[in-house]
Amino acid sequence: MIMMIREWKDIPVELLMQILSLLDDQTVITASHVCHGWRDSISFGLTHLSLSWCSKNMNNLVLSLAPKFTKLQTLILRQDKPQLEDNAVEAVSKFCPDLQVLDLTKSFKLTDRSLYAIALGCCDLRKLNISGCSAFSDKALAYLASLCRKLKVLNLCGCVKAVSDTALQAIGHYCNELQFLNLGWCEQISDVGVMSLAYGCPDLRTLDLCGCVLITVLSSCCSLFAADESVIALANRCPHLRSLGLYYCKNITDRAMYSLAQSKVKNKMWGSVNGENDEDGLRTLNISQCTSLTPSAVQAVCDSFPALHTCSGRHSLIISGCLNLTSVHCACCAQPHRAINAFPHSAH
Repeated sequence: MIMMIREWKDIPVELLMQILSLLDDQTVITASHVCHGWRDSISFGLTHLSLSWCSKNMNNLVLSLAPKFTKLQTLILRQDKPQLEDNAVEAVSKFCPDLQVLDLTKSFKLTDRSLYAIALGCCDLRKLNISGCSAFSDKALAYLASLCRKLKVLNLCGCVKAVSDTALQAIGHYCNELQFLNLGWCEQISDVGVMSLAYGCPDLRTLDLCGCVLITVLSSCCSLFAADESVIALANRCPHLRSLGLYYCKNITDRAMYSLAQSKVKNKMWGSVNGENDEDGLRTLNISQCTSLTPSAVQAVCDSFPALHTCSGRHSLIISGCLNLTSVHCACCAQPHRAINAFPHSAH
């Protein structure tokens, strides 16, 4: 039986969604105004939406769309200039309970109201990016962690007020499935907070501590811990760690490097006991400006993890600003040198 399509509203929902999947998000929103049938179909079928193209009036657009697109699972609201306000995020939290991915990058206008709303309305979140949202408090972040326990990816880069040891202790306690965490330039945190992550988030794969200058600094609040304890805890407690950013953590010492190198052996034993085949270990390590490290300690890490490269075009062991580490080389660089030395000098 052949279906006759006389009007726009007669297009089957399945066909309509296939057509819309080929269009950009701005066109999809325009299509939702064609007729009631299209609006209802799009509202029911649309699960992914990005409004990052909207350079003006994003806040009003979100307020108008949130009640219509209630099945959203992914919502990207990145901004070059801050537009979003708390009422828009509250609307998203109210009408989009199935949301799993939310990107609020550079939403400078948002306050704790937004984090509380997300925590209460979007408990199924897997990925949250609030990098650059500098107004949030650590109390609000801790509250969000206590309710959004399925988080796997969390970007907190530049959230200078929100990211404290208290907040990291809450994340370590509640978000045990976390795999990716960016704490870049969150200068308040110390070994106390990072160790809470190491003990509470064993599945951590990527951790960026870029610019966290208090790491391994002994003070009255963390006098119970010796230097490098946070990195040592990560090495011992996070067997799946693949990327570690320690840029400008100038207090990191050789003790941390040797612990990372030794973790390869420990994690290999742990994997064999559990029937896992987790090869290579660390694939990216940024120790730029970590000027207290010596070549022998860093070389030990490089030798333990074949995926770490210093060779041209494959830099995954990043040592910028460490002039004393120029002798460190990966296996790729060592093999040609060994090959040359393997041949005796020709007789003349």
